[in-house]
Amino acid sequence: MAGGNWTRVSEFILVSFSSLPTEIQLLLFLIFLIIYLVTLMGNSLIILVTLADPILHSPMYFFLRNLSFLEIGFNLVIVPKMLGTLLSQDTTISFPGCVTQMYFLFFFGVAECFLLATMAYDRYVAICSPLHYPVIMNQRTCAKLAVASWFPGFPVATVQTTWLFSFPFCDTNKVNHFFCDSPPVLRLVCADTTLFEIYAIIGTILVVMIPCLLILCSYSHIAAAILRIPSAKGKQKAFSTCSSHLLVVSLFYVSLSLTYFRPKSNYSPENKKLLSLSYTVVTPMLNPIIYSLRNNEVKNALSRIFRKTIGLRNCSP
Repeated sequence: MAGGNWTRVSEFILVSFSSLPTEIQLLLFLIFLIIYLVTLMGNSLIILVTLADPILHSPMYFFLRNLSFLEIGFNLVIVPKMLGTLLSQDTTISFPGCVTQMYFLFFFGVAECFLLATMAYDRYVAICSPLHYPVIMNQRTCAKLAVASWFPGFPVATVQTTWLFSFPFCDTNKVNHFFCDSPPVLRLVCADTTLFEIYAIIGTILVVMIPCLLILCSYSHIAAAILRIPSAKGKQKAFSTCSSHLLVVSLFYVSLSLTYFRPKSNYSPENKKLLSLSYTVVTPMLNPIIYSLRNNEVKNALSRIFRKTIGLRNCSP
């Protein structure tokens, strides 16, 4: 394709779910709108509750606020445009809009990988070194770990997005996806992309595997420490402090791996769209639900804030 016709693209067309009947698209719009609103409210509630309740002013909830903020940003980048394409049938997205969407997709995706690894390290210190936990995980250390989790997203997103959109594009500008993801946009390029593809594969493997190995290492030490606890009640209490995080990690990495590491022989655009929905739409909604339902401290904090709010209303004239 290096010698093919190419043009300066001013906008892209997101194929999205346009092949489906209008009635199905409207149904999907309602479903995704409800999920979107639940995601925003759930993650916003986690942020507000962990800030408002002094009992939740601990490193674990500091990182949980970061995760909720990240999930809100991830949703804002992808879901509103997808809802717009389903409702108005306007599937166009400007060239700068596509660049921006892909940039923040990479940024938030990379940040989440490293933030989940940081949260695993926090649980490792809490369970394996409980007496030294307040000293090790002080405010300054937590701030540094948060910055270290967010920072890798900047160079990865900058290099990959700038490089991809520097290529010439063919006459077609139809992106067979509901957002500007790298693989479907790359198919529109009229140039030799071998070097870019090698970089993208290596970069993706490193970004996913390094945090994954850190998580596995942390949890191997956590498992060993829990097994050394003599009482069953003590083991259950220790495991409960990290079960929510472990479930969130599993959901994120399973959906991510199925989306980006499937064999090409099993690849189809429609399957890719369905799998992409799992980590772009469904998982951000489930995270606050998991941390709320499986965490007694969060449930108790919600109850205290609710009772306090009701009490203030009853006392007001």
